[in-house]
Amino acid sequence: MGFSQALSGLNSAATNLDVVGNNIANSQTVGFKGSSVQFADVYTGAMAGQGTRVAAVLQDFSNGTLEATGRNLDLGINGNGFFRFTQAGEVVYSRNGQLTLTADGYLQNAQGARLTGFPAGVGTGGQPVDLQVPAGAMNATATTGVEASFNLDATVDSIDRATVPFSTTDSDSYSYANTGTVYDSLGVQHTMTTYFTKTADNTWEVRVAVDGNEDAANTGELVFDNNGTLNEAGSTFPTYGFTPGGGAEPLNFSISFDGSTQFGNDFALDSLTQNGYAAGALVGITIDDDGTLIGNYANEKSQNLGVIALANFRNPEGLTSKGDNVWVETGASGQPLLGLAGAGQFGTLESGAVETSNVDLTRELVDLIVAQRNYQANTQTIKVQDEVLQAAVNLR
Repeated sequence: MGFSQALSGLNSAATNLDVVGNNIANSQTVGFKGSSVQFADVYTGAMAGQGTRVAAVLQDFSNGTLEATGRNLDLGINGNGFFRFTQAGEVVYSRNGQLTLTADGYLQNAQGARLTGFPAGVGTGGQPVDLQVPAGAMNATATTGVEASFNLDATVDSIDRATVPFSTTDSDSYSYANTGTVYDSLGVQHTMTTYFTKTADNTWEVRVAVDGNEDAANTGELVFDNNGTLNEAGSTFPTYGFTPGGGAEPLNFSISFDGSTQFGNDFALDSLTQNGYAAGALVGITIDDDGTLIGNYANEKSQNLGVIALANFRNPEGLTSKGDNVWVETGASGQPLLGLAGAGQFGTLESGAVETSNVDLTRELVDLIVAQRNYQANTQTIKVQDEVLQAAVNLR
């Protein structure tokens, strides 16, 4: 009798209904990957087969659609790769990039799994660690270099230093002055004033004072050619030294005047930059499309805090689902290949977006109808077999 065939069909159809129902239930789950059932017939050499069985349930790891959320801690992978997390001492992988920042600075998902990456400055040569945003402020950095570019007026008269000694309080003792800002080792801001004095044709004396205190021991000299271009080889750019006080270390910095000119125009400052800054508290974080975690600070500076690690597998279908939208590696999947977003086979990261489920709801509804008809057909087979058996029993 064909009861065994029909029962195997019912069991397989029930599994198919479970898979389709699970796909439909997770059609709105971020990073979810739909599954499909593969069937195989059962044949033992008899004239008729013994029914069917579920050969495998395979997951479809094709990409879902990236959907903007506007939240900077939401991440989506545009291309291949998985986020790497640690959860309860186990390494797991996911396409769900909905992250939150914990009180102790870790990036984790809703289930408490922590996002991993490479420490700042290490790159893929390092061991992945749980990424953590430090709570402390960015330390202050003293100014060690200043880059300035000026136009010095070629038409002004020269000043004879032998008869007119330099004084910061005497405007007749220099030709032009300009102010800027420098920082000491404690991040305290100081006013830097640069004084230019034309001492001869195409030659300018340079002196620097910080908070009105001049470093008389170090005097620079700018030499220009006949076309008004700075002759760097013939010029001197000393290191200026000051004692800011207040417990800060002595302040020493050099000034580069690359790009300065001497034309018959008014004095003008073209650019002025320096490499020091005050301490600053963390005000926010951003994530670049290469996975770099950037800390933004109140002193308008940014700092690399690490880079997100992505993983890929030779056979993603060999991964085992652990629920909560995560998978673990198996022998069938192969070992994870770690790398950075946008490099090689890895996709880029999109901040402020998440990857939606790759379930096609319309197709799943059609598959649901087919699975339902399959189940009903197998029940009909049992019903017919029951009627045939009853007829045989009733023979007299």
